[in-house]
Amino acid sequence: MTNNKTNKRDKVDKLIDQFWKDGFLTLSRKYGKYLPEPKPIGQYDVDAVGKYKRKLAIGITITADDLNDNNLITKINFIAKGYPRLNNFLLTIFIGVPSDLFLKANMYLYQLENDVQPKIKLISVPSSK
Repeated sequence: MTNNKTNKRDKVDKLIDQFWKDGFLTLSRKYGKYLPEPKPIGQYDVDAVGKYKRKLAIGITITADDLNDNNLITKINFIAKGYPRLNNFLLTIFIGVPSDLFLKANMYLYQLENDVQPKIKLISVPSSK
């Protein structure tokens, strides 16, 4: 159990590193000591939330199981355009993908609607193995 939590923490840490590289200030994150956990967006859990001026960053990590689940497309579409509270921000969704599934995830994202695809930024995170 501890190893699994450590692995999830490493994945979220990698998302936060990317937030910083892109200039975002982290507002909330999972598995952190000093920041609160992010509130769910609709019914979907997110791993991190960041902000820079009028830009908002939402970070989620996915697994191989998520890539095989059709619910992931619904989740990303909802976060990207279906949640009214986020409409007055420029939104970027950082998706942490295990490095061994990066190519599969890249192809998977072509199923997203055309106006959602530019908001997505894939990040390679440590693999579960």
